[in-house]
Amino acid sequence: MTTVPAGACACPATTPFLHEPGPAVDSGPGALARLGDHVLDVHRATRSGGVVVVTDAGLRATGIVDEVLAVLAAAGQPTVVVDDVPGNPTVPAVEAGARVVAEAFPGSRPVVVAVGGGSALDAAKGVARLAADPTGPGLALIAIPTTAGTGAETNGFGVLEDPVRRCKVYCGDGTTTPRVALLDPLLTHGLPPAATAATGVDALVHALESLVSRGRSAVSEAFAAEALRRVWRWLPVAHADGSDATARAEMLLGAHLAGQALTRSGLGLVHGLGHALTAHHGVVHGRALAMVLPEVVAWSLDDAGADAPAWARAAELLGLRHPGELPVALARWTDAVGVPPGIDRAALGLGPDAVDALATTASADPVCRNAPRAADRAALSGLLTRSAR
Repeated sequence: MTTVPAGACACPATTPFLHEPGPAVDSGPGALARLGDHVLDVHRATRSGGVVVVTDAGLRATGIVDEVLAVLAAAGQPTVVVDDVPGNPTVPAVEAGARVVAEAFPGSRPVVVAVGGGSALDAAKGVARLAADPTGPGLALIAIPTTAGTGAETNGFGVLEDPVRRCKVYCGDGTTTPRVALLDPLLTHGLPPAATAATGVDALVHALESLVSRGRSAVSEAFAAEALRRVWRWLPVAHADGSDATARAEMLLGAHLAGQALTRSGLGLVHGLGHALTAHHGVVHGRALAMVLPEVVAWSLDDAGADAPAWARAAELLGLRHPGELPVALARWTDAVGVPPGIDRAALGLGPDAVDALATTASADPVCRNAPRAADRAALSGLLTRSAR
């Protein structure tokens, strides 16, 4: 049995890493009120003007976008809204958003304010990149997450769906990393239980995959360990009572820390397979991750090798005695918040051809190359088959 002392780190300080600063973080209840100040600070630095709010129609209907617009109006900022971001943001949607920016602010560089979950934030990065001169930096971006899951406010790359090739693509660069991540937990209180759970599962998998990934470092481990501890403790509370202010704040911070971790370490097979399930079958991202999580972890533990201390660290953080307990504990945890493990074979029509198509897509996803145990297409097919019910 591989163990680590309680609280010890599995990644030695001799592991090389490059730590680059991410966004400035403005966190706390009521932080939205300071949005106007942040926009003005960016405009003073870049000698630009105007704001493009990127969001989705569902969030606009909740009134949150109106709150954002009121703050921007008080700051004297001309603003246009792009609110047609789909649940899984697509390349065509981002291209359309960039055209809106070009028409509203010709020859200018407005600030892009992303408001919403990972879909809106990822789409905003694409808009910020495509609406700018391709030879220069992307438009400045301020991210306001309203879900506690993706951690998309921590980096400059958006994950988009290419409906033609039926795969996920990445859009953005270092210049589209948000200048400010504005974390206001009050904006997450209205999130329904199902969305709270699905996004929270995403945050947990970010932390876990970061902790054991090939790209991990002492810095990413610090972020991942704290994220894992917080999300494991507080998602069940936030799911059960969305008005619990402490749980909402803990989850928003936990998701952000997990985003900081994955930005530095990368992810792994759970996300590679999850991306494929979403691209081919439209499965909600967090639910897609839960479908394959236990089997991927069990398979990884079968040949942990030099990564055994990292898995032991993960188990210790979750209060488990041995890494071998992780698959069952993770399955029970996701199931308890209404995000069951396992793929419904009949619902998705998961025959041999569908499994092969999913494995082919997943094998081409760069995140799979970062997994602690390498998986070829046959191994990925096996994981999908074992996950099917």
